[in-house]
Amino acid sequence: MLHIIWSIVVGFIIGLLARAIMPGVQNLGFLMTTLIGIGGSILGGLIARLFSKPEPGSGFHPAGLIMSIIGALLLLFIWGRFHPGV
Repeated sequence: MLHIIWSIVVGFIIGLLARAIMPGVQNLGFLMTTLIGIGGSILGGLIARLFSKPEPGSGFHPAGLIMSIIGALLLLFIWGRFHPGV
C-alpha cells in the first residue's frame, strides 16, 4: 500500500517538474499531472532498459530522476500534440 502512495507522490513531483520545463501553458489538474509523472517514470524505465540491462529477475529498470523527467516530457509533448486546446 505504501508503494502505491509513494508512486503517486513521486509521480506528481515528476509531473510538476516536467510541466515546469516544458514551454507553454498546460491546463492539467492534479490527476493528469500525476498520471503524466507516473507514465513518465515507466517510460523512462523502458528507455533506460534499452541502454543497460537490469539485474536478472527484476521486472522493471529503476528509471531514476533524470530518465523519469525525460519520459514525462515525452508524454507531455505527445499529449500537447493530440490535445492542442489544452
